[in-house]
Amino acid sequence: MMIKRKCAVCGEIKDRSEFIKITRVFGSGEIVVQPDSKTCGRSAYICRNDSCLRGAFRKDRIFKVLKTKYDETLQNKILESISL
Repeated sequence: MMIKRKCAVCGEIKDRSEFIKITRVFGSGEIVVQPDSKTCGRSAYICRNDSCLRGAFRKDRIFKVLKTKYDETLQNKILESISL
């Protein structure tokens, strides 16, 4: 059974293995890119393409989805940990 998810940027629905998952961990508030399945928290899924990755940071979209404040170091951490 394939589990479907929706891209937080373009809205396309695909199998969750085709996305980059970014999670704000419950309790600590730490942002984790591609966490294991045991990590609980608020998550956003983003397509693995340049337009969606760039769109995630337009108007702080990814931070709104994760319900956290914009932080440039956090944005850099996310971008550094994503390799296409």
